[in-house]
Amino acid sequence: MIYKIAVQDARYQLDGSAGSDAIHRDPIYSYAVTQLIDDSGITGTGFAFTLGEGNDLVCKAAQYYAQKLVGKDIEEMMADFGTLFRQLADDQQFRWLGPHKGVVHLALASVTNACYDLWAKKRGVPLWKLLTDLSPEAIINTLDFSYLEDELTKEQALSLLTQEQAGKASRESILQTGYPGYDTSIGWFNYSDEKVRENCKKALAEGFTAMKLKVGSVDPERDIRRAHIVREVAGESVKVMLDANQQWNLPNAITICRQLATMNPYWIEEPTHPDDVLAHQTLARQIAPVKLALGEHVPNKVIFKNYLQANAAAFIQVDAVRVGGVSEFLTISLLCKKFGIPVVPHVGDMGQLHQHLVLYNHIAMGHEALFLEHIPHLQKHFVHPARIRNGVYETPQEPGSSCDLIALRN
Repeated sequence: MIYKIAVQDARYQLDGSAGSDAIHRDPIYSYAVTQLIDDSGITGTGFAFTLGEGNDLVCKAAQYYAQKLVGKDIEEMMADFGTLFRQLADDQQFRWLGPHKGVVHLALASVTNACYDLWAKKRGVPLWKLLTDLSPEAIINTLDFSYLEDELTKEQALSLLTQEQAGKASRESILQTGYPGYDTSIGWFNYSDEKVRENCKKALAEGFTAMKLKVGSVDPERDIRRAHIVREVAGESVKVMLDANQQWNLPNAITICRQLATMNPYWIEEPTHPDDVLAHQTLARQIAPVKLALGEHVPNKVIFKNYLQANAAAFIQVDAVRVGGVSEFLTISLLCKKFGIPVVPHVGDMGQLHQHLVLYNHIAMGHEALFLEHIPHLQKHFVHPARIRNGVYETPQEPGSSCDLIALRN
């Protein structure tokens, strides 16, 4: 039984120009951390991710949600978590502040993720194993399909998961080989051209076969020059992604994306405002065959549904610390599976949580094991940091979701 909660504001100043992009020039990587302590002494840890200011607001909202879980048994709660998730997401006091977005939804992510962490620790297994060992029915009961029924009902989702059961055993080989990663830290926005060049060489030496550069400069020529530097160093066989972090309006995006196409990007990410589905649809048509990726700032399953319906993105970057946590992440992953679109999560949490979720997506849902973003700057703060070797995430073995922070450890 959960008998105590703790919510804490954890902020980490980055070194140098790390983390910078076209919009966020001096981020402070921050977590709104929820801890659920049960009567056996086990602590479930979850968090949402912010860039500093406002992290305290997310913490305050998380406190409100977490308090509602005191006195509940984790196994009983997770047996029908989809119902509880909808009740919390539609809380009459908080829903007006969203619905299903912003401070309150980030807070719900923190609390939801703590629930899944506690559940896995209670069973003594890593989160990926907890999820892959659950029956399709048990997984579906942790999810909320409200507002998706025009595209994916609970029954359809169950059928989809059940069909994928036959291939699970063959896909479990990923647990031995590890999940491929890609390096985002080569090309932060404030890095010099020379630093980008050197970081590309370093990433190649470390075994990465994919990497990402931040674009969105006032002068597009800077973006074009730097993109070609990465392509020159990486070679044609390496996947190179470009990330504009919402910097452009639609006319500018069309023009600049066409110019960037000359270096053969694997995708162009977050080209314009994340709420503008139709702008992305237009852009996707205008710049084809160059592909778009998005999801870092898409807050909920309904907007992802709209993007999929509009055929406006070739890669979905749903983030379990942006949407309402693991539950909504898995719901969106099922929706993407139905549409045949790969899930390549945004990793605002340094990959700690998502390394578990992509394993589940591949093994149980049959999603392609494409790759998972790797950002190394906060690894030293985790009790069990994600392990990357030769550009590949090693499968975590410790119970839980790998989200315990050293400074907050009980």
